[in-house]
Amino acid sequence: MSDESPRSRAVVVGGGIAGITAALRLADAGLDVTLLEGRPRLGGLAFSFQRGELTVDNGQHVYLRCCTGYRWFLDRVGGAHLAPLQDRLDVPVLDVGRAAGPRLGRLRRNNLPVPLHLAAGLAAYPHLSLAEKASVGRAALALGRLDPADPALDEIDFATWLRQHGQSKRTIDALWDLVGVATLNATAPHASMALAAKVFKTGLLSEPGAADIGWATVPLGELHDTLARKALDSAGVRTELRAKVGSLSRTEDGGWVVESGGERIGADTVVLAVPQTETHGLLPEGALDEPDLLLDIDSAPILNVHVVYDRKVLRRPFFAALGSPVQWVFDRTESSGLTGGGQYLAVSQSAAQDEIDLPVAELRGRYLPELERLLPAARGAGIRDFFVTRERTATFAPAPGVGRLRPGPRTRTPGLHLAGAWTATGWPATMEGAVRSGFSAADAALVDLGRTLGHPLQEAA
Repeated sequence: MSDESPRSRAVVVGGGIAGITAALRLADAGLDVTLLEGRPRLGGLAFSFQRGELTVDNGQHVYLRCCTGYRWFLDRVGGAHLAPLQDRLDVPVLDVGRAAGPRLGRLRRNNLPVPLHLAAGLAAYPHLSLAEKASVGRAALALGRLDPADPALDEIDFATWLRQHGQSKRTIDALWDLVGVATLNATAPHASMALAAKVFKTGLLSEPGAADIGWATVPLGELHDTLARKALDSAGVRTELRAKVGSLSRTEDGGWVVESGGERIGADTVVLAVPQTETHGLLPEGALDEPDLLLDIDSAPILNVHVVYDRKVLRRPFFAALGSPVQWVFDRTESSGLTGGGQYLAVSQSAAQDEIDLPVAELRGRYLPELERLLPAARGAGIRDFFVTRERTATFAPAPGVGRLRPGPRTRTPGLHLAGAWTATGWPATMEGAVRSGFSAADAALVDLGRTLGHPLQEAA
């Protein structure tokens, strides 16, 4: 007769990156884990779908070398080789707003120690004057002295801080917002200085290779759905799709019952890894001191414009643009499975509040001419397909003051924990933040159950 005690049971609600991370973490610690996802797939808001012969990502997602959480995730699901990093940061930046015509510059780094690793690249960057480059250096040194966890920084906006440190509008447009809009999903006037400091201090000022960029060379669904499901299965996690959770409640012995589709699933601990509004609807009374604060965490949209040309029009894997509505353009031809000699470009537009609801015809009339301005080879090329994907709630809005609204992983109710990029990770709404939130929620649950599990993430300085 076995004298082993029963395995602790956990239910994770939500199969996005945060929920997958929490489920794997709990299973690795020996718990009996059930993962419930209302959609017919895993991956949350970083997913793929079919459009004819194309496998399309709903939006372009990248990560940086300093994103140790997401790198752990890729390793854990066996997908690191499918989302390689640059050997060295190199961002082509094309300015078409100049009277003299388009001009290409590059944001690069070398292997010198911080902050010298960016000095040569900044010196050669043609989109700023010598005086503006000097002001960037002074601002970067000041930013390096900040503590992103300082609550006072969360109460001011990034633009105010930049102006106080001598940054011109051109400098903000050509450098700070070029990076910040893509990572924060907000322009400098609408971004918390605390979150901006986290992005720039970690990505640019922690170690020379911290900002090297990585992206998937396969559809995101292969990483966040197919490979993630295999990893969950191998870990012994029971994964249920199309399993919307209706309620969760405490039992008399202090456990939990999660109701989903008529099934009542018992658990010793529960992780809610769903968006803030859905979390608010599922929280039992008293779980948070001020649960309505969750509803004050606004969302921010991301728009993606997809263009399939009948010939190759872009030689680089990606570029960023200045002087144009276009922000970032990525070549997704190979990953999408496109055949027939054409090229498929994805235009990623963050902080897209003004465009998210525009008709496709209007977006076509706006972006096709802009791509021709940026890419002379596109002039006269045939358009095989043009379509748009819209994520109206792509991220939480990183506005000043959002830090005090974001809850940590613990609630006031024992055995109930919160995960999601919108929780208090210290990071903006990135895949990195999602993974870290899953770690935090799972580790809090394990501590409450009297278990420990070594933490594999290496913190950036």
